[in-house]
Amino acid sequence: MSGLIGKKIGMTSIFDENGKNIPCTVIQAGPCVVTQVRTNEVDGYEALQLGFDDKSDKASTKAAQGHFKKAGTVAKRKVVEFQGYASELKLGDEITVEHFTEGEFVDVAGTSKGKGFQGVVKRHGFRGSTRTHGQQSMLRAPGSVGAASYPARIFKGMRMAGRMGGEKVKVQNLKVLKVVADKNLLVVKGCVPGHKNAYVTIQK
Repeated sequence: MSGLIGKKIGMTSIFDENGKNIPCTVIQAGPCVVTQVRTNEVDGYEALQLGFDDKSDKASTKAAQGHFKKAGTVAKRKVVEFQGYASELKLGDEITVEHFTEGEFVDVAGTSKGKGFQGVVKRHGFRGSTRTHGQQSMLRAPGSVGAASYPARIFKGMRMAGRMGGEKVKVQNLKVLKVVADKNLLVVKGCVPGHKNAYVTIQK
C-alpha cells in the first residue's frame, strides 16, 4: 500500500453541504523524500523508504548522515518503508500531500496515547463490585482470579491491571475531506491514534 508519513496536528470539525457538523483530524502529510529504493535483485522485495521531518546533523549519527546524503537530503526524524507505488520513483524524489485526493479512503496508523498503569475497570471495562452497606475497598477490584488447588497458578492472558496505551493502532477507511496542497495538510474524517505532533502513517 502506497502512502506518506505525517504528523497529527489536532482535531477540529467542518460542515458538509447539508449543514452537518463532521469531526475530523488535521494531519501534516509530507513532504516526504525517497531515501532508499528497495529492489528484488538486492533486497528480495520492492519498496520505497521515505523520510519525514528534518533533523539537525548534531542530533544524528555519522551513519545516518551518510545514508541521507546519498539521497541528497538532510537527516530525517522518521523513516518508514511503503510498498505498492504505481509510479517509478528514484532516490531523492519528493512526494507531497497531492498523492491523495479528496473523497478517497485511507488507513492511518500510529501509536496510541500512553495512559500509564491502570486498573481492570478502566483497562478492560470491568463492572466492579456493587455499592452495598458494609462494602469495603473492593469497588474497583478485579475479584477472584485464581484457580483451585490444581493448577494452582494464574493462566497467561488473564485480564488484569497493567500498563495501558502506547500500542500501535490502525484506523481503517477514513474519508479524505480536504487536501490543502500549499500547506501540506490532509483533513480526514474521524479521529486517529496518538497525541498532538505524533507521527502517523497514511496509506491508500
